[in-house]
Amino acid sequence: MVQDWTDLLGRLMDAGSLETKEDASMKLIAGLGNPGKEYEDTRHNVGFMVLDALAERFGTKIRQKKFNALVEEVYADGTKLLLVKPQQYMNRSGHAIATAAGYYKLASTEMLIVTDDMALDVGRIRLRAKGSSGGHKGLKDIMTRLASDNFPRLRVGIGDSGRMDSADYVLSRFSADERAAIDKAVQTAVEAILCWLRDGIDMAMTRYNTKNDADGN
Repeated sequence: MVQDWTDLLGRLMDAGSLETKEDASMKLIAGLGNPGKEYEDTRHNVGFMVLDALAERFGTKIRQKKFNALVEEVYADGTKLLLVKPQQYMNRSGHAIATAAGYYKLASTEMLIVTDDMALDVGRIRLRAKGSSGGHKGLKDIMTRLASDNFPRLRVGIGDSGRMDSADYVLSRFSADERAAIDKAVQTAVEAILCWLRDGIDMAMTRYNTKNDADGN
């Protein structure tokens, strides 16, 4: 499986795919989290973890400051990818994303949002083409700013808070056992994003939602 996706990434990056192309189509991929060192590696910042891992696959880091976010552009298979990590707090995530989408005149269906989800077990991922926020404040703000819920999203499970206050829980860090599951999920999420890019949201859902169900994680 790892080799298969190494081959896919190689194909995506072949034939000048990392070259600047004025006529390239464009997609936006955003990972949600809270800015600042005090929030690094917290459950709420899983979206940032996935975006950093995706950038690493393309041999780069997300560090340019633009749109109240950290951004990076890469090119894959004739498509420009704008990687976005909003640098306002979670409940204002939509500002950077809507600003970038407006600047580049992107439709909501041309973006993918990566976020944490307490409704999923730790390490499980789930793709959706559109839908409600499920109570997630970052997704809710994006929907408000875009005036639409019609955008793909990839949710990474962080587990239920149990008796712990949910606001405290999402700002806590993973246990050692959970961390192993999250590290695996982050890499799987990167593969799912590459699948979405190449084959579309329906195929990505078929491959990765089914795989999660089969694996039981």
